[in-house]
Amino acid sequence: MSKVVDLFDEWARNGRAEGMEIGHAPAARGAFERLKLGPEGRYLDIGCGDGYTVRWAAAAAPKGRAVGLDASAEMIALARRLSPGLSNAEFVTGGFPETDPPGGPFDAIFSMEVFYYLADLDAAMKRVHELLRPGGRFVCVVDFYGENKASHSWPADLGVPMTLLDASGWAA
Repeated sequence: MSKVVDLFDEWARNGRAEGMEIGHAPAARGAFERLKLGPEGRYLDIGCGDGYTVRWAAAAAPKGRAVGLDASAEMIALARRLSPGLSNAEFVTGGFPETDPPGGPFDAIFSMEVFYYLADLDAAMKRVHELLRPGGRFVCVVDFYGENKASHSWPADLGVPMTLLDASGWAA
């Protein structure tokens, strides 16, 4: 995981986080809307990057709580700088699933392009289940999957290990 953290720390420092936010926003917005976060909802973004979905959640749930978790301390620092004055938003540095995020149980848990970096998907999914309140929703977006041949070079391109599953494997 340290290689992944180093990579995202570098991306936060060199401005790549903004490009990720812009590139991911259309898919992220559609996925976020599926969570149906209410005004008092509790929200967690696993791998929040610069915190853009946490800011969305803070606005959608003004009487709730929005938490962003990221293993990259540089991304968390950037998210905090980009989110001044959001009293219902919090950003926590730590890896998933080992870090216990504050504010649970959650009504909605979101993750964008993160789960393929996790070493133990079973443990991660078990932890998501534990963190969700009964009836809560989890949405996980991944572009690194078997049928997306253009993504298969990413582990070598980025120099980090990644889990490749086909679409049915991710759904399961």
